Amino acid sequence: MPVELPEHLPDRLTVTLWDFSWYVRAGEGDAFADLDACFAAAVERGYNTVRVCAMPFLLFGSGIDHTSLTFTPLGGEYGQRTRWYDVRSTVRMDGRQHLLDLFTAARRHDCYVILSSWEYQQSPCFLDSPAWADALFAVPAKDRADVLADALADLVAFLGEHDLADRIAFVELHNEVQGTRLADVAEDGERPIAALRPLLENAVERFRERHPRQLVTANYAGVPVAEMRHLPTNVDVAVFHPYVYGVLGELVETFALRDDERPFAQERAYAELLRPGAPPVDEWRLPETERWRARATIMRQRELYAHDWCDPAKWDRWLYDRYGEHRVAMDEKLRLWIDVAADWAAANGVPLVFGEGWVGYTPLHGTFEEGPVGAAFCERAVQLSQDVGAWGTVVCSNAAPQHPMWGDVPLQRRLNEAFLAS
Repeated sequence: MPVELPEHLPDRLTVTLWDFSWYVRAGEGDAFADLDACFAAAVERGYNTVRVCAMPFLLFGSGIDHTSLTFTPLGGEYGQRTRWYDVRSTVRMDGRQHLLDLFTAARRHDCYVILSSWEYQQSPCFLDSPAWADALFAVPAKDRADVLADALADLVAFLGEHDLADRIAFVELHNEVQGTRLADVAEDGERPIAALRPLLENAVERFRERHPRQLVTANYAGVPVAEMRHLPTNVDVAVFHPYVYGVLGELVETFALRDDERPFAQERAYAELLRPGAPPVDEWRLPETERWRARATIMRQRELYAHDWCDPAKWDRWLYDRYGEHRVAMDEKLRLWIDVAADWAAANGVPLVFGEGWVGYTPLHGTFEEGPVGAAFCERAVQLSQDVGAWGTVVCSNAAPQHPMWGDVPLQRRLNEAFLAS
């Protein structure tokens, strides 16, 4: 039976990605210091939905005191020029109360929230101690999906007790499941997506037993076109993150930013990417007392180094110089992925959402995705989302209060209004 959307939810979701930033950057002067102002700015730009790490395990599964949580920067200047990691102040809060504050602000501004978790990726690296990460890793890999399902079910019940559950657009067991430590369950030689399917399907049913009318799903990095048969078929929403990379992928490959088995091209990086005074890659490390944070995130050290120490103009120039070689392939990949995602959603009778996407992970002050090429790519992606009848989409993953692209109000408003009018 096709999934029918609850009548109270919008016909289209225009999504802005607030991830874990909404709580780790909630200090005075930070991007999320005033949730009401953030929602007002989102509505001004045409958004009706925010997508967040709701820290479900931390608040409802870890046993850590939620009333006195402290989130901090990584340490020193480490991560301060890297997108999403540039936390600048220490924040203390009651985590459950902050969740209620988010939802009450969403209601005041007639917005909705996609509940997710980044906990088996990087959220725990911002706590002031390794307690959150330790509790997550202590859960056996085969049980992690179920534990998340239980925590999210408790979280939804908590919101229901405060008459706020109607603000939930849908629930995701976790962000980009095949790229997380949920995938630790895969045996040697086994594909993570295939290994995860039975566990995710069981976790979906486990959650649904407690909240049968709440939409629940899992989401995937990219669109795994060769493995669609291994996706769980009992989800209520098909959610994918089509980052096509292309020319950005060439940069990542050239400098082995995600391949620790290959040497880092240090001298070439000095010449083509880095700012004057950049230390060698092996010398850019977390402070001694903060080294535990490295295991609490999936971020590769050398990629963080490249983002921290790049000259943004050099980085952008590197991409622009080579973009022409990738332009057609990037367009074709985007179209293919969106078509395949839409086909799978239609075959399984579920609505389709693109909760993140388009080019890929760029440095904080890089402007490739905000510039003329990237903005045109965003426009094509939103148009394609509209063409295939997606329920929800993003303008761009970088279009959120914690990123410079938030300042481009006309682009966001124009693309969101076009999508909502479809």
